[in-house]
Amino acid sequence: KQKESQCKEKHVVLLSPVGKIKISACEMGLHEIKLPKMSVLPSGKAESTCEVCEGGEEMLEPLKQCTAWLQTYFCHPALTATLPLPPFHHPLLQRDSFTRQVLWTLLRDVKLGEAVSYKQLADLAGNSRAARAVGGAMRSNPIPILIPCHRVIRSSGQSGNYGGGNLMKEWLLSHEKLQK
Repeated sequence: KQKESQCKEKHVVLLSPVGKIKISACEMGLHEIKLPKMSVLPSGKAESTCEVCEGGEEMLEPLKQCTAWLQTYFCHPALTATLPLPPFHHPLLQRDSFTRQVLWTLLRDVKLGEAVSYKQLADLAGNSRAARAVGGAMRSNPIPILIPCHRVIRSSGQSGNYGGGNLMKEWLLSHEKLQK
């Protein structure tokens, strides 16, 4: 708790093809990415502008890394594999838990353009009977897109729910498949 209270978070807003994405971080790392709720699919090419529109004056290093990664993701997704991820400093990703295990497994094992079911991800994370817990882990993911919870779908092949809305999830999945 003491470390968390010492964080001096800074924020930036990235204007992306899916709307305004709010990003927060401290010197230690990324805390959170907040996605806009999409009510309509974006029009035009994904290569449209993706730039910082608020808070870019004094960006902390983790914010610079995160915005660079997201800009690359939206414009040239295949190149994200060559970029370093910013350090993460959200409390959920610091303590040892099944949720943390699931999120790190997803980040490490499910690549651009791939999808995995909740059950398959539970298997990968070491508990084949924890598909519902995987759903909970996806809901609590503080760093969507970088930790690609949009790549987790139902066993039936349906996309399932998403914090940014189902249109956002479908857009991200199709964006990755088109660009792969």
